[in-house]
Amino acid sequence: MGYYDETEITRDKVKPRKSIKPFFTSLLSGVVGGALVLGVTTYTDQQAPNATENKATIETAVKNNDTETTTPVSTQELSSNANSIADIVDSLSPAIVGITNMQSQMSGDIFRNSESGSVESGTGSGVIFKKEGESGYVITNNHVIEGAESIQVTLFSGEKVTAELVGTDALTDIAVLKINAEDVTAVAELGDSSSLRTGENVIAIGNPLGEEFSRTVTQGIVSGVDRTIDVTTSEGDWALDVLQTDAAINPGNSGGPLINMSGEVIGINSLKISDSGVEGLGFAIPSNDVIPIAEELMKNGKIQRPFIGVGLVEMSEIPQYYLQENMKLPEDLKEGVIVGNVSQGSPADEAGLQQQDVIVKMNETAITNASELRKFLYSETEIGEEVQITLYRAGEKKTVTIKLTNRDATNA
Repeated sequence: MGYYDETEITRDKVKPRKSIKPFFTSLLSGVVGGALVLGVTTYTDQQAPNATENKATIETAVKNNDTETTTPVSTQELSSNANSIADIVDSLSPAIVGITNMQSQMSGDIFRNSESGSVESGTGSGVIFKKEGESGYVITNNHVIEGAESIQVTLFSGEKVTAELVGTDALTDIAVLKINAEDVTAVAELGDSSSLRTGENVIAIGNPLGEEFSRTVTQGIVSGVDRTIDVTTSEGDWALDVLQTDAAINPGNSGGPLINMSGEVIGINSLKISDSGVEGLGFAIPSNDVIPIAEELMKNGKIQRPFIGVGLVEMSEIPQYYLQENMKLPEDLKEGVIVGNVSQGSPADEAGLQQQDVIVKMNETAITNASELRKFLYSETEIGEEVQITLYRAGEKKTVTIKLTNRDATNA
């Protein structure tokens, strides 16, 4: 499984290590990047867009000399015939953009002269979803723009403009960019993904394989709703809630819209399964998950989530004999997540958590791996809340209380 802009997906299996002595030394360097870097977004309390946001309209801006007028183009439920799809494509295409991730690269010649230049590192798609004041806002995937030194947006006209990164969230794979309002000629409407049913017709628009095939349109159905896919991000493992579709999607489609037959964006294309022999397994982030993330990114530039300040290691990565002989865990303890390191001054540090503690429960919810811990922490708790953590330390079962903060409130 991988992002749409990947060409080959592999799964590396972690083999048990034969050498135990350097284990936790290498462990600490490996888990620091996976430490729980949190801030606050409560998925269970997300609200559907208000009545104004739910209007089935597409806003188009038309420039007449020195004046600019905005014309709402009404959309309505359409049948899935070719003419209806063509109407949707005609209306939405001006709101679909190409995204280019630009990064610096050193180059040299045979005389060992070298210079640094900005080169294209990757491409994806995006959708203009808001126009406000002098700015237009574009939603895309975090993995499309991650690591970029600059970002280029290719407009419907083919013109390239520089975009400003407003904010990004690696766990939900959402990023928001800003361009000048004068470059916005259409704004896509975000629909209600909770009303989708399996079997509904959808279309995808994006730039598969780059700008050569820009705004390619493919048709399919909603193959499944309420799916959860395990992904690995720069902020750690995460269980991403997604919609499943069989609409043909290829590398470069990441960040592009999945659209219903009312012409509304009901998902942002993000993942696909591309194993040999597998076809038609694509996944989009539901619009109802995208909206609150995008709004918070526009407000704060990042997502604030509850923070405890630990690095995590999966039990499956540790040899069984080490778990029992060195960590003294019960033989029947097969699930949980190991504390790899504790950030100084963090809530975990203040609560007394230690390296090699094995967390098995938070409040009354069983924790079997790092992804479940993050999902519970980010979805079921809030900053300032106290959480009961059940853990094993040197074979002894303990319960500690941690008061959650946000990352900015600590020195960790």
